[in-house]
Amino acid sequence: MTDTKDISWDDSMLPFQLNRSDTRGRIVRLGPTLEHMLSRHDYPATVSAMLAELVTLTALIGQTVKLRWKLSLQVRGSGAIRTIAADYYAPETEGGPARMRAWASFDAGRLADDGSGFDQLGQGYFAVLIDQGEGTTPYQGMTPLAGGTLASCAQTYFAQSEQLPTRFELTVGRSRMAGDQAEHWRAGGIMVQTLPATTRPDAGGESLQTADILQGAQSEDWNRTTMLLSTVEAIELVDPALPLPNLVFRLFHEEDPVAFGVQPLEFGCSCNAERVRATLSIYSAKDIAHMTTEAGIVTADCQFCGAHYEFDPDSLGFEATVDADGKPLPRKAAGGRDSRAAL
Repeated sequence: MTDTKDISWDDSMLPFQLNRSDTRGRIVRLGPTLEHMLSRHDYPATVSAMLAELVTLTALIGQTVKLRWKLSLQVRGSGAIRTIAADYYAPETEGGPARMRAWASFDAGRLADDGSGFDQLGQGYFAVLIDQGEGTTPYQGMTPLAGGTLASCAQTYFAQSEQLPTRFELTVGRSRMAGDQAEHWRAGGIMVQTLPATTRPDAGGESLQTADILQGAQSEDWNRTTMLLSTVEAIELVDPALPLPNLVFRLFHEEDPVAFGVQPLEFGCSCNAERVRATLSIYSAKDIAHMTTEAGIVTADCQFCGAHYEFDPDSLGFEATVDADGKPLPRKAAGGRDSRAAL
């Protein structure tokens, strides 16, 4: 197992494999990074808790795909909580941190004082979006909101879209650290998943569907693994003093567990002035005029990090007459901007 000396286990994700049951897994613990994401907005506790769950799922799923740029989880519903979204950006360097950001929209007047946050999503869908960057077509998979938890939705997505039995255990909440009078958000989670068909030693190079994977001894292996997973306690998932490799061994020591390199996680947003400008390049001068304030500027705020941008309206839209520095633009160059970029 990984040496646990001098390692901070907050804001980190640890991949592992259970050799006996041909199962892979991820375990994540979020502390200051999660608090930073949620504290940038004045969310009610119910909304913050739902968003914390989605961030935890995003961190667990982010490294399960060969990601070159961004994984997004989005939940949209008809209830008081209208949208929750989280992004995971792949590390830019080997061993570097993965960056995450999140936001939510809600109708404060419809939020109930009791009941689960999931119930306040109403009817809607859970979506997984994978964007590998420039020159690629983004992938999107969706499943209806059902099962009573976001973890159930994610499990359904993997069963239907990836044909991979998957199980999650999550916990989120607020707690006080030693010597700190204020409460802070913390979260933790574990994901276990059967190995894809092409990596299973018994696959023989053939594609296996879910029903084929879970037969005989394989079914027993999966049932045993998920039973062990269900024994994890909430405090174990969020306890900053418990090293993640130790928790993996505590839960799955009979399954011959092997832990791999730790993935650090941190807050990060991809927004910048040029991306905002590119997003607004689809609008005409008349549209831009409607966005212009009495002070003669166009403003934009990032939903994720809260960054505030101000622009000269003459530098925006496909009819822009000046560039970002206020210099006149050649008329033929004004309409050639890429409108696909977004925050």
